[in-house]
Amino acid sequence: MIQRAFAIVFLLLSVPAGAEESDRTIVVLGDSLSSGYGLGAGQSWVAILEDRLSAEAYGYRVVNASIAGDTSSGGLARLPRLLELHEPDIVIIELGGNDGLRGQPVGALRQNLEAIIGLVAAAGAEPLLTGIQIPPNYGPAYTDQFTAIYGELAAALEVMLVDFLMDGVALNPDLMQDDRMHPNVLGQEPMFENVWAILQEML
Repeated sequence: MIQRAFAIVFLLLSVPAGAEESDRTIVVLGDSLSSGYGLGAGQSWVAILEDRLSAEAYGYRVVNASIAGDTSSGGLARLPRLLELHEPDIVIIELGGNDGLRGQPVGALRQNLEAIIGLVAAAGAEPLLTGIQIPPNYGPAYTDQFTAIYGELAAALEVMLVDFLMDGVALNPDLMQDDRMHPNVLGQEPMFENVWAILQEML
């Protein structure tokens, strides 16, 4: 019995700092770029993030609340329940690509993202906005206005920003799936690094 008690104490003392059950949460509110579209289980940049946080004992769990095809309005509608359910400390906002691909009004995207950021802040969490760029299908004026939204919102609302989630990936065919819209498994690590460079300052 004494030996067993010593063994239990030894095991408790041997647990690395931060390896206990996580009491802080990061929610990723995104679309197919974050949901792992076309990838195997555990291959998305969000899964890489979860592995890094665990390996370096940051004490965060990650909830991937990303849905392929989702828009900013869909994310806004889902957000209150996610905030209530998970009580996150950080919310990574990766939305807007599908709005742009469908040619939805830029003003509506701005309003939705601003509302999302407001809800996150009101819940006591820190928002991290990820910039998205789209092909020039609807002309340069629309594309430029769309791209500018993220930097303008981040500056106006004083939130952290990943300038472009797919920086170094989008124009490299070796890192993209055959649809030329979604990064393949090789493109996930660069996307993770783009997010990590900013997120690490927030942890």
